[in-house]
Order: sequence, then C-alpha cells, then structure tokens
Amino acid sequence: MFRVWGRTFKSNKMLQSTTIELDIPDETRTHKVFMALEQICEEFDLSNPIWLDSNINEFKRIARTRFYADSFVESIDFDYLDFYVIEED
Repeated sequence: MFRVWGRTFKSNKMLQSTTIELDIPDETRTHKVFMALEQICEEFDLSNPIWLDSNINEFKRIARTRFYADSFVESIDFDYLDFYVIEED
C-alpha cells in the first residue's frame, strides 16, 4: 500500500485534507507519487503543481514537500499545499 497525505494551509490553518491510497504494486515509486499528487489536485480542484528543484530535493530527503504559489500556474487561495508520503510498500 502506498499512502499520501495532502493538505492545504492558509495563515497556519489547515483548509483541506485528504489521504490517497494506491495499491498498484507493479508501478514505480515515482509514478505512484505523481498519480497521488494528481488525485489530490483533482479532489482539491487545483492544477497540478510544477516540481521545482527545491521540491525535488526536499522530497528526496524526507518524502515530503510543500508547493507554494510559485509552483502553480494558476493563482491559489491558500499559502501552500503540503504533500507527504505516510506509507510505502
């Protein structure tokens, strides 16, 4: 099982929260990450964020990153999207 937690925050208050579970053992970890992020964005009605170098480096280190306004093409009404892997097979 591969589980990811997605949350949006504004002024240090959580606005939205969801957990995505993927049970696709044949897929690579990278593909699971992208699939989970896409599902979170769909649920929150957001465009998919752009992975900046800072996001990639942070995610490689701690399996977690925050997407700020500079990662989104459209304007957002929150401060950041927190993206966190909470379980991997």
